[in-house]
Amino acid sequence: MISIKNIYYLEYEKYLLYKRSSSCPSGTKKILFGVNPLIIDYEKELNSEQYRVVMEEGGPLLVLAGAGSGKTRTLTYRVARLLESGVRQEQILLATFTNKAARSMLNRVGSLIDCDTKRIMGGTFHHVSHLILRNHASYLGYKSNFSIIDSEDSRQLISTCMAELKIDPKVSKFPKSNIVGEMISLTTNTQSALEDVLQCRYPFFLHLIEEINQIGSLYEQRKRELAVMDFDDLLSNSRRLLRENPDVLQYLSGRFHHVLVDEYQDTNIIQADIVDLLASAHKNLMVVGDDSQSIYSFRGANFNNIIDFPQRYPDCKIFKLETNYRSTPEILHLANLSITNNEKQFPKALKAVRAKGKRPVLVSAQNVVRQADFVAQRVTELMRAGVPLKEIAVLYRAHYHSMEMQMEFVRRDIPFDIRSGIRFFEQAHIKDVTSYMRVLVNPRDELAWRRLLIMYPKIGKVTFSKIWQYLKKEENPMTALLEDKFIKAVSKTARPGMEECRKTMALLLELPESERIPEKVIDVLLNRGGYRVYLQDNYSDAPSREDDLIQLGNFSAQFLQMEDFLNELALLTNMAKEENTGEEDNDDKVALSTIHQAKGLEWSYVFLIWCADGMIPLQRALKEEGGEEEERRLFYVAVTRAKDQLYLCYPALDYTRSSGVLNLAPSRFIREIAPLSEYDADRPFEQWVIYDEY
Repeated sequence: MISIKNIYYLEYEKYLLYKRSSSCPSGTKKILFGVNPLIIDYEKELNSEQYRVVMEEGGPLLVLAGAGSGKTRTLTYRVARLLESGVRQEQILLATFTNKAARSMLNRVGSLIDCDTKRIMGGTFHHVSHLILRNHASYLGYKSNFSIIDSEDSRQLISTCMAELKIDPKVSKFPKSNIVGEMISLTTNTQSALEDVLQCRYPFFLHLIEEINQIGSLYEQRKRELAVMDFDDLLSNSRRLLRENPDVLQYLSGRFHHVLVDEYQDTNIIQADIVDLLASAHKNLMVVGDDSQSIYSFRGANFNNIIDFPQRYPDCKIFKLETNYRSTPEILHLANLSITNNEKQFPKALKAVRAKGKRPVLVSAQNVVRQADFVAQRVTELMRAGVPLKEIAVLYRAHYHSMEMQMEFVRRDIPFDIRSGIRFFEQAHIKDVTSYMRVLVNPRDELAWRRLLIMYPKIGKVTFSKIWQYLKKEENPMTALLEDKFIKAVSKTARPGMEECRKTMALLLELPESERIPEKVIDVLLNRGGYRVYLQDNYSDAPSREDDLIQLGNFSAQFLQMEDFLNELALLTNMAKEENTGEEDNDDKVALSTIHQAKGLEWSYVFLIWCADGMIPLQRALKEEGGEEEERRLFYVAVTRAKDQLYLCYPALDYTRSSGVLNLAPSRFIREIAPLSEYDADRPFEQWVIYDEY
């Protein structure tokens, strides 16, 4: 690379070389002898940490960018600096995790130096890999016009493979094609054996490993025959292309003189290998990320990519961006303390630019209902004080943690936007289970019957219509369902599914009237009625959905009768729909989001709820290798979303009919920050304990 001190003397030669090139920064054409060659005053535009990164000559660079430290700005100015120092656009590769992020950065670069940046290769790893494969597909036995199949095409092709192997998931209790597809994808992205993936994520399907392996092999074979690639193939084939073809590797690694990677902590093994290969000729690889915000292992992200970067590149230079422009000093003090117990990390200490603010508040509510009441009341006060609702967020570890919060916001007419999925009570598995409750309360509820019957094998819309024509003529459809003459009237193909349904209904009807409550119904459906297996067969996040249902049962404990519970759900759902009518253009709503969905975002006021041990960290996640450290990183991500005020809330008590009243401890991450007995001036948060009678 041409150093800054030499640019002045070489400016005329550079002008002659690039004067006919549209990729040349326009300012360069105006610079001759004795005129300052750089358009941008980098020292003025950047802080000292950012400036050192942007002006570095080259080589392997690890940039540890703390939350709110101007990571995007640094990357943008780095690209501009490379162009101004004589690097051609075609020699730069910018890998990001969204194409939108790449476009935004490159548009900003163009504005900074008055230059069209279309010749820079920028975009997601899949986008970059696709472009590389289009030009070199023949090396892998593909034509350049190979097709790319999306997730739905992939699912259908896997279904075809299952049919060829005589596997029918509707009959043989086999996972559906979309679940099999996710298993295959995980083995690719984590570079793990299928047995390891099943053991870790899908232990209930471990006995089917041979059949799943057969499907995976046939799926790969069919893709080759059809000359198609799925999204995972774009990455794996791109790496194979570079590994197995030295001439292609020499050409591409020689072409891209500078490789820059954003959000490096979220890369998987294949993505890290690709950038290593592309930078192999010159080692001008700059990776930017934050090890403290590595939270996507469930998607295949490999935390070791960023942690082990200095081992892979012993001569790398490490830079830290620790100046935070987002949060108050008090919030950053808590954030810095929260991550210190992680052993595998690059230590950083975020420093605030902003003036002194308020300490984060620790809120111990009596129970989960009081927790929701506190948050809603505080949001109402902020709203009255003129704070826009879009500047407020409620964050949580799991989607079901938001259930009481959603209900309280609906009751108080507080507009909110669910960032973590659809509204809790509108989720498929919630509606599935409540459909059983509805027919127990009202056996003539056709819509509920339709939903629950269609879940069973070989019962579609046409078959349901025939069944309902029979049942609706009976005085009590539930009683009629269990009679022998009914099952004889059902077609032979639908009979096995109806037998399953009848067994489940019989189990529910065995419950004494006093025990036909939501919690008991959910327990029967999960443990004896086959609904747990249904979740496992149909959803990759079956454990999370099961948690939702258990929490739904706990929530129902406040209602004396199931009918009251169902009526409340119906009223709240209808109220929510009415409130949303005509509000499409109104984006002033409180954000309700999981921590995962909130990464990269910020709000003035953040409420982190369910900060109780077992919820944050999530008990299930602690069983996984490195689980506690990743959960601590999640907590760190959550607290660093807040700009002005942070509330850490937890219920002191929880209640279930089976266990009674349970005492909940504050999250271990809170207890690590400071013992709850401390009240000295340096404590990281205010204690605001809400006392209430249970």
